Amino acid sequence: MSDEYHPARRLTVSAGQAGQRLDNFLFARFRQLPKTRIYRMLRKGEVRVNGGRARQSYRIRAGDELRLPPVRLPAAPADGARIAGRDLKVIADAVLYEDENLLVLDKPAGLAVHAGSGVDYGVIEVLRRLRPDDAFLELVHRLDRGTSGCLLLARNRRTLMALHDLWRGGGVAKRYLTLVVGRWRGGVRLVDLPLARSGEAGRQRHTRVAQAGKTAVSRFEPLEYFDDATLMQVDIETGRTHQIRVHAAELGHPLLGDDRYGDFSLNRQWKKRGLKRMFLHARRLAFRLDGQPRQFEAPLPEALDSVLEALREQS
Repeated sequence: MSDEYHPARRLTVSAGQAGQRLDNFLFARFRQLPKTRIYRMLRKGEVRVNGGRARQSYRIRAGDELRLPPVRLPAAPADGARIAGRDLKVIADAVLYEDENLLVLDKPAGLAVHAGSGVDYGVIEVLRRLRPDDAFLELVHRLDRGTSGCLLLARNRRTLMALHDLWRGGGVAKRYLTLVVGRWRGGVRLVDLPLARSGEAGRQRHTRVAQAGKTAVSRFEPLEYFDDATLMQVDIETGRTHQIRVHAAELGHPLLGDDRYGDFSLNRQWKKRGLKRMFLHARRLAFRLDGQPRQFEAPLPEALDSVLEALREQS
């Protein structure tokens, strides 16, 4: 399928578009491009805001004049040709709740939330294919590809901005379930270890504990003990990339099935015991929106629940 040439163009930011980070605006406009290409546009000054360069973190304002460079984009595939039918069905069946403002999914493990380097499509692209008449549909937050559970999307910009404000201000309670290596000692533990990311933006990057990093706070609570593993409930006050995974590994209890920060030898052993994925599930989201309390829960997937049942039988 040949590429399509799109010439340079200028546009004025509308009130409805205002408040977004510049890089996020570009990701949405050039969905077919890898993030590395978007970041290169910004570094080289190919994208201009009011006639000058702008950082990727710049929040566009109503009335800003943007100059977008010429690009070649992959021609859009025929309807249904690009997204696997299985993924269309899985996401169609994954809706936990929806109204005129919100859409809440029980995201399956193994599917990214959006397209990116090496990923042709994610949850948001599948949803847009399923719901072509939705004028607005955007991710409020992200989950790792290997994480299942509650994923929140906004159906209008007012709701998106309100939820982003709640997210930044700590107004969203986020609870996860995970199975970690070994028997946890010491009961409930509040972990306050700053995190930083390493590696080039747009490529695979790692998160590490670093004093110069951003604040990251996780509350670990053991729920159930087994001979060589512990089921944990984790509430996070912040939402840094890979926060739970890095904090758990730093404490000497990496997540079982974690192929980046975990124990690779143990992961192979647990795979033979039935754990085929990372054991991390976004169990619950709770917040107040428009003065009303909202709470959503996603049940533990059968693939993880069956592992727990086998452990209980062995104990």
